[in-house]
Amino acid sequence: MPRARGEFGDRKKPSGIREIAESLGLSIGTVDRALHDRPGIKPETRSLILARAKELGYRPNLAARFLSSRKQLRIGVNLPREIASFFDLVRDGIQDAVRSVETSDVRVIHRTYARMGIGEEEPLAEAVADDLHGLIMVPGQPLLLAPLLKKAAERGLPVVCVNTDAPEVEHLATVCVDSLTTGQLVGELMGRYVAGRGSALVVTGQLSTIDHAQKVAGFRQAIAEMWPGLGIAAVVEAHDNESEAYEKCHQVLTSVPDITAVYVSTVNSLPVLQAIEDVGLAGRATVITSDLFPALAPLIESGRVAATMYQRPSIQGQLAFRTLYRFLVEGVQPRPVIRMAPHIVMRSNLKLFMDRMSRRPVKSRSSRTRMDAGEGREGVMPPGGGRPSIRSRRSGL
Repeated sequence: MPRARGEFGDRKKPSGIREIAESLGLSIGTVDRALHDRPGIKPETRSLILARAKELGYRPNLAARFLSSRKQLRIGVNLPREIASFFDLVRDGIQDAVRSVETSDVRVIHRTYARMGIGEEEPLAEAVADDLHGLIMVPGQPLLLAPLLKKAAERGLPVVCVNTDAPEVEHLATVCVDSLTTGQLVGELMGRYVAGRGSALVVTGQLSTIDHAQKVAGFRQAIAEMWPGLGIAAVVEAHDNESEAYEKCHQVLTSVPDITAVYVSTVNSLPVLQAIEDVGLAGRATVITSDLFPALAPLIESGRVAATMYQRPSIQGQLAFRTLYRFLVEGVQPRPVIRMAPHIVMRSNLKLFMDRMSRRPVKSRSSRTRMDAGEGREGVMPPGGGRPSIRSRRSGL
């Protein structure tokens, strides 16, 4: 059954053991034995109880089980390797939250795959088959993952989506920046920069990802309402691939003469900025990007990037783990969608954000809890002063 769309929409409170027992005219003890797979109950009675529990939306209260048995809490984390400058920070946020809980008996099982929407089915199948108590994941292709997420729901595995939603697929909750609002903010800001004239190039990951599609939709909506003189020349789906982003954007920028604005709605911005530089539009086209990492900072400082929409990936990771942990251990039912407001970073407030990022503890490779295959790379600042080179940086993409 799909999860309700609205963040604050009505959600029926799941029925408990007492309600199931009363609806069937059975004792609470009989229902408890059926739900927890204990002996002393007829197979047909067990089947009847399980069917009614599903009808009533029963979710087991795992808090008592964990607190009484003191079992190790096993949490799966399925995240892409790329783009590392974003998803490594989500992982770090999860680990920060793990260290903050009172119990130390939490094991995080990391599974990684190439990119959002690429190779995510196999690790999800492994996670669903694993002996996990909960799962944090990024649904890049939510409709393709629907059968596996349905299987997770059937076996009682609570799933928290991070960064992007899966509104048509059953899961516990989603933690994300409000994507539609983000796109609307960029549209309003961009129109002011270019005085509502010219045409815009929009670069996204893939429109089958809810987060990406909503940002594009929000951008379209804002410029249609506020800046009708600003058109959209093209929407490029780069699939968070560096070379694909460069080639596609270079082609559009050379074939459309009046592009005045470029919006990169994912962190895959450096190859787009390189294409802008190579066609001679650097400093002429207004560019708004997404997120913040060391290689992007000098480009904001120099004015080649007007602003970036910071999605606070480490906070997303922290909230995702805490939401899942409180549901499992404390029995707290979360809101369906936990939306965060994006932060607009510009040259005037860049130092505040960079100082905050620099205060985060630097972890050595040996101390990281993620799989080696999930290690990412951050952008490298060039030595010396002068105009920063985009091509010379390792972008973490």
